[in-house]
Amino acid sequence: MSGNRSIKKEQTRRALIDAALNQLSAERSFASLSLREVTREAGIAPTSFYRHFQNMEALGLTLVDESGLTLRQLMRQARQRIESGGSAIRTSVETFMEFISRNENIFRLLLRERSGTSRDFRAAIAREIAHFSLELADYIEAVTRRGGEFARIQADAMVILVFNAGAEALDMTAAQRKQLVEKTIRQLRMLDAGVSIYLKRSQNRENSRSNAGN
Repeated sequence: MSGNRSIKKEQTRRALIDAALNQLSAERSFASLSLREVTREAGIAPTSFYRHFQNMEALGLTLVDESGLTLRQLMRQARQRIESGGSAIRTSVETFMEFISRNENIFRLLLRERSGTSRDFRAAIAREIAHFSLELADYIEAVTRRGGEFARIQADAMVILVFNAGAEALDMTAAQRKQLVEKTIRQLRMLDAGVSIYLKRSQNRENSRSNAGN
């Protein structure tokens, strides 16, 4: 019996999350949603909301956490495909853009609340982006053998480029998005090449100083 109650509770919680997502759009932000609107969409009484979330902000923070986890899982799967012989940058960008095309509402939430008035929202989104960047840095370090500091700097720059491209993609047609994907891939490849050149020159300078000392 308790098992059935747990399943029912999780189903209701999921219905509230989906109801909030369904009402987000280019015209409607999460801040504009009311508790009554969400519960009406979910098909439950407003008083039942508080059995699952403390308030609307708690519901929003759950959306942020779930979206970050989903994106990281997709990128991990992308890296597995890369290990099978795919292009690292192309596969990653295409996977990211696929996430946006399927989750436009949640990505708009991330963009809007990243600089919104809620400190908790800003902190949660910053945390998710940091997780995303850290996993990318670990991958770069493992594949390229670059030092941790350089891998983190490169990862941060790549994440900024990709997220900015994602923001542009939201209001584009399919053809425009395709062009944006190619542009972003070129930018990331140029960034990667620039890091390689910088490290090589740094190593040459270090070797010159070492030889001069001898």
